[in-house]
Formats: sequence, structure tokens, C-alpha cells
Amino acid sequence: MAAAAAWISALMLLLVLSTAAGEEEGRPKAAKKKKDIRDYNDADMARLLEEWEKDDDIEEGDLPEHKRTSPPIDFSKIDASNPENLLKMTKKGKTLMIFATVSGNPTEKDTEEITSLWQGSLYNANYDVQRFVVGSDRAIFMLHDGSYAWEIKDFLINQDRCTDVTVEGQTYPGKAAEKKKNETKPDKKRKEATGSQKDNRANKNEL
Repeated sequence: MAAAAAWISALMLLLVLSTAAGEEEGRPKAAKKKKDIRDYNDADMARLLEEWEKDDDIEEGDLPEHKRTSPPIDFSKIDASNPENLLKMTKKGKTLMIFATVSGNPTEKDTEEITSLWQGSLYNANYDVQRFVVGSDRAIFMLHDGSYAWEIKDFLINQDRCTDVTVEGQTYPGKAAEKKKNETKPDKKRKEATGSQKDNRANKNEL
């Protein structure tokens, strides 16, 4: 009788142990501790970006610029005789940089102050542009809708201290360059007149 009771106790113990082991296997493993976003490296950020881009609910405006759908171009509204109109249409909604040069051999501080005034005037005219000084006489104006680049260019080249403006590889002379060009013309005429007077004197001496 005692032996039977011992066997029953042993079987019950085995049953309890096997049940506990089964529950442990069925229990989900502890979630892996999430990495602190401050510790993310470039590979982690790239993987995170890929996961975001796989999401079908991402709005068009939240996609990287190179993955956004370009707006359709209505060629019937484009003046074929003016290439700038075509460029405006193709740059609509795209980031574009404008390079501007300040005249008069300025320091970087001078360029900072002058281009800041230009940026303020553009802001007052409802043009939202970012500005970066990249040299003692050079600054970049960055806008998120490139279709306005040529309007901003027209404003910049009419500033007294603007030497030139470059948009999409095309350089446009500014007011300062035109002023300098006009100032050199009288000097050239003066030199020509002086040369003519010397020739006349030489001819008289020969006579």
C-alpha cells in the first residue's frame, strides 16, 4: 500500500513538472530592450527610414523630395520663347539654391549683415528663404519651391551691393557689377582722348 502511494506521488510530481515546463515554453520571450534613439547610428537611422517609407499611410508631403510625385506640367501655358518659364515649371515644389556675391571686398561679417537685410526684405514680400553665408563675399539663399527662384533673382540683382547671382548654373550680373562697368567706360574714353592729344602734339613737332 505504501509502495502504491509512493508511485502515485511520483507520477503526480512528474505531471506537475511537465505542465510547468509546457507553460514556460508557451510563454512569449521577453521583448528585446529597445535601443535608445540617442544611440542610433547611420545604419539604424537608414533602417528606421525604410520602415517609415514602407508605411502606406505616409502623406505625399512627408516623403523625401526625390520620391515625391512631380506636379504635371501644362505646356500649353508655357511661353516657348522664354526658357525661364519652362525652368520655373520644372522646379515647382523642389528645393533650389541661389548663390549671391556681395561687392566691395566685404568681410564675412559685412556679408552676414548685408544678406540678412536682403533676406528680411524677401520675407516681408512673403518669400520664405533660408540664408547661409559661405565665404567673405558669398551667400546661399535656399528655397523649398524653386519656381520662385527667378523672382528672387530679379530682386537680388537690383540691390546696390550685389555683384552677381547664380541660378541653375546661369550667372546674372548685379547692380554693383553694372555700376562698376559704367565707371570704367569714362576712364577708357579719357585714355583714348589723352592718346589722341599726344599724337597731335607729336605731329606738330614733326612739322
